Formats: sequence, structure tokens, C-alpha cells
Amino acid sequence: MSGRLLTHLRHVDLAVPDYDKQLDFYAGVWGLTKVAEDSGLSFLAAEGSPEQYVVRLRKADEKRLDLVSYGAASPQDVDTLAEQLLAGGVQLISRPGKVDTPGGGYGFRFFDVDGRTIEVSADVEVRQHRRIEEKEAIPVKLSHVVLNSPDLNRTREWYERHLGFALSDTLSSPHMGEVMHFMRISNQHHSMALAKGPHTALHHISFEMRGIDEYMRGSGRVLRAGFKKVWGPGRHMAGDNTFTYFLDPHGNTVEYTTELELLDEDTWHPHVYDFSQPEVTDQWGTANAMNEIVAKESFNDPDRGVFVAPPV
Repeated sequence: MSGRLLTHLRHVDLAVPDYDKQLDFYAGVWGLTKVAEDSGLSFLAAEGSPEQYVVRLRKADEKRLDLVSYGAASPQDVDTLAEQLLAGGVQLISRPGKVDTPGGGYGFRFFDVDGRTIEVSADVEVRQHRRIEEKEAIPVKLSHVVLNSPDLNRTREWYERHLGFALSDTLSSPHMGEVMHFMRISNQHHSMALAKGPHTALHHISFEMRGIDEYMRGSGRVLRAGFKKVWGPGRHMAGDNTFTYFLDPHGNTVEYTTELELLDEDTWHPHVYDFSQPEVTDQWGTANAMNEIVAKESFNDPDRGVFVAPPV
């Protein structure tokens, strides 16, 4: 793929059996704003983001990741991407056309190499948003999404070839080999990361906070509300961002972060970090140790609703 046609991450859509409990969490303790709801479907915005919504929740019999949505700069870029994907043998779910979700727009959906549904859209109406104030501990925007893949490098190569993602950094270890690739579509260190896992699933969704104080205050609010902290607080080496991970009511891992690194793409060269070194996973040394129990939480449940696409 010759040019980069994606601009940013728009939203992540989840399906859950206990819809009311999940909605109470995201629109309550997590700090998102419900902007629309219709019979078991809700759209949740981050107050500092121009996106119409950053999380969509859907009531369903089975928990699953419904889709991951990215933005494009123009309808022409949407059409160009669709043509390129078709020429590359990628299976489209829909052809480019009107998007019937809040904010409208022009887009289409397709399957990635692991069978996930991906959406790309342009001309979505900008939501009226605002500056998040000091000590206001709610998400500013959606930061990034991390996806589990049973074939890490096949998935990485697919996203590089078909969607123009670039590799920023890799986590590896002498005993496990490569375990995570951080991938970008802008100068933000990563909009997506790919994690080595036993099955296709959501690893985590990350939300950016205003600053360190707001990040800590938000983390404290979630702890006081009784939700399980998986890992943190700390600061990663790859991306140089802060992290605290929690489990939502359905066992999906969600993260508060801040200060994710912005790169000079003309001069950046990917690093391979040995994540068995404690300073790689947490520069501060304040987080609980990364171990098999922490890692297993982020494997999540197998995404049973995924369509198994042929290798592309």
C-alpha cells in the first residue's frame, strides 16, 4: 500500500449480555457521556473529543468486540481505500456509502486478517466538545486500542500492507520472543497495538486523561467504586505513557493514560525492548509486577462472534 489513508482512531464498539451494568460503568464511574440510546444500543462520547462517540455498547447474548472504527480525511480516500482492499483480496462487508450512526458520514466495513470488523469513515459531523478543566478526571479522548492475535506477525504485516500502519516499537523477551507491536497512523506513537495471545480478542481500550493529576484522580475514583485494578499506576517505556488498567463489568481491560509520546516520523527508528526488564514495563517502579496473572487478564475471552477470514 503506497499511501497512508487512515487519520485516527474513532471508536471501539462492544457487545455485552448485561447491557445495563456495562452502561452504568462507562457512563458513570469511567466518565464518558451518553449522547444517544435506542433499545439496547448506546453511544458514549468523551467530553474533550470532537468524535460523536468513542464507545458504542450493544446488548447481545454473547460478549464480543463488534468493531474498531478509524477516520479518513475525505470520501475520496474512503473510496480509494475500498478499491485497494478489494484489489488486495480483502473481504468487504459493505461498499462505501452513507453511515447511519450519530454524526453520519461516508464509510464502509471490512474484515481484517483475524476476522475482526473494521470500519473506515470520513465526513462525520464534528461533535461540540470542550476543554477538560484542571482536576476534572474524565477522559479527554480515546487514545488507542490493543488487539490480541494468535499470529502476531501475520496480523502486523496485514495492517502494514493494507491499511498503512507503521511499526513504532516492539516488546520482546529472550524466552517468549516478540509479544507486542506498537503501530501508528500518525505521529502518535500508537493508535493500535497488537499483542500475542492464545486467541483473537480485545486486549484493552485506552482513554487519555488531561494530565497526571487527572489520571491519578480518575484511577482513584474507579478503585473506590470497587472495580478491579489489573496493573498500575506506572509509566511504560514504549510510548512513554502512564498506565492504570481496570476490568469493566464484563472483563474487558480498560486503561487510563496520559502523555503518550509524539514522534518525529522522519527520524524515528523502531526499538525492540526486552519486557523482562522491569523498567521497560514500568519506568517508575510503582506498578505491581507484570506476571502471568496480569497477562492472562488481558487475554480476555475468545471473541466467539468473530468471522474467521482466510489469510490475506
